[in-house]
Amino acid sequence: MINFTLYKRGMQGSWKTLLIFAAVLAMYFAIIISMFNPEIGSALEEFAKAMPELMAMVGMTPASAELISFMSAYLYGFIMLVFPMIFSIIIANKLIASHVDKGSMTYLVAAPVKRSTVVFTQMKVLCTGLFALVLFATVLGIVVCEISFPGELDIVRFALLNAGVLCLQLFISGICFLASCVFNESKYAVSAGAGIPALAFIIQMLANAGQDLEKFKYATFFTLFNPDGIIAGEASAYLGMAILLVGAIALFALSIIVFSRKDLHI
Repeated sequence: MINFTLYKRGMQGSWKTLLIFAAVLAMYFAIIISMFNPEIGSALEEFAKAMPELMAMVGMTPASAELISFMSAYLYGFIMLVFPMIFSIIIANKLIASHVDKGSMTYLVAAPVKRSTVVFTQMKVLCTGLFALVLFATVLGIVVCEISFPGELDIVRFALLNAGVLCLQLFISGICFLASCVFNESKYAVSAGAGIPALAFIIQMLANAGQDLEKFKYATFFTLFNPDGIIAGEASAYLGMAILLVGAIALFALSIIVFSRKDLHI
């Protein structure tokens, strides 16, 4: 179902954005990991003690003094949630809705290629970019940790943590891609594709802020991603990962159906 010419074109159009986000992640990973000190604690932990509610709001509350717990709190409580999400919002809109809005989709669907092949190929471009971004973060984290703190990082648990964040980001990208397939104008596609994940993240932040709002965490899919649970090997955390992955597959499948049947008005 993949059109390799279209796939190559899509990857060429998204590699600069991917490179920018990879550079941003590289900067954050290098800075945050350098702040870890297994002997005297970290500057971030001191900041967390001074402003506990703010740090809890963005998920920056390490469960233990281990390096993997430190990274989970300070990189996978905010950085690895927000930046890949923004990447998905940008690329999903660029791959479908932007083409329809500008009228360039005419040339794609006029070619001797099925609509389902076009949308499936564009979906693969999005997923490839997202996978590459998470894989880069995984390799980067391992390399930086091994250079700075040899033997301190539990690589297997770190890989599982990144598998969990990949499942979450695939689910978010599914929402963004579906919005891009539903709406013919970029402004509406971005509003829905960015609005739903952003609202869910804000709800999650409010739920993390205090006990009075804790019940709201059940209103967002971000709760299904449980970094501490993944590190601890909890079955419920792995179940959450599975639900996110199945949800992502369902969202992408729905996107293909919607785009294949919609009236493009072009």
